[in-house]
Amino acid sequence: MPGRLRTDGNMLDALVSQTANGLVLGFVYVLIAVGLSITFGLLGVINFAHGAFFALGAYVAWQLYQLFGWWAVILAPPIVGVVGMLIEATIIRRLYGKEPLLSLIVTFALALLIEALIRYGWGADGKPFNPPPFLSGIVEIGPLLITKYRVAVLGITIATLLALWAFLVWTPYGRVLRAGSRDPEMVELLGINLPRVLTAVFGLGCALAAIAGVLAAPLWTVSPSMAANAVMPAFVVVAIGGLGSLRGAVVAGLAVGVVTSLTIQFWPEAAAASMYVLMFAIMLIRPRGLFGERWERFE
Repeated sequence: MPGRLRTDGNMLDALVSQTANGLVLGFVYVLIAVGLSITFGLLGVINFAHGAFFALGAYVAWQLYQLFGWWAVILAPPIVGVVGMLIEATIIRRLYGKEPLLSLIVTFALALLIEALIRYGWGADGKPFNPPPFLSGIVEIGPLLITKYRVAVLGITIATLLALWAFLVWTPYGRVLRAGSRDPEMVELLGINLPRVLTAVFGLGCALAAIAGVLAAPLWTVSPSMAANAVMPAFVVVAIGGLGSLRGAVVAGLAVGVVTSLTIQFWPEAAAASMYVLMFAIMLIRPRGLFGERWERFE
């Protein structure tokens, strides 16, 4: 009996720890998927290059860290956001109102181009990127063991999502973004420069992907393959949550993260397929996803 109690206790500890790790992974997925969802919800473009901006954020953060130290890492998302805005103004803008297949082809080619530029500029080898010294160590809360850096990731992602929600709901710029997704002609009649709004939206989506890349860099090896490892979970999260639904991206991202983490613990061979099984099961019941509604209806 004591042996069984000890085994059950170890199982509970592993379950709690893996759930916490799954939430951290899930929040990283949420940040990637939210940017993808914003881009689709307001621009109507399915951005297959979104994972490339995730990887670019990690590499820019790594380079800034090498040159200036940890304080400069916060500049990576704005830099990637500006790059995204330039790409929108020169390439993506031509895709508005066109066939969705065209946007998939062009953004897929763009993803390959960005990955090739990353390999050319930084090489194909992985770059080690350790967490900052003040976030080293482990936090122990009852049966829960989690690194300080993962706790920081949870806090930063929650703060980022709350700031995004507040921006969209409470600021005039956020209301313009939501109005532009519903009735772009009306926005233009009000004298608002709609092309600038759309450029800012694309840049915001790229910056969110870059934030996820910066946070994931110490958790994953910084390598060109980060793009592929991020884009497929992002599309799975968006499909489960519902195209254009910000609330759906949050719920689905956490669900995918927890399911993946628990599968790694208890059935490692099936870990890679677990998110797709979850997507298949949910879409059998709700083909439009959990919250398949227009993005501006998020509250």
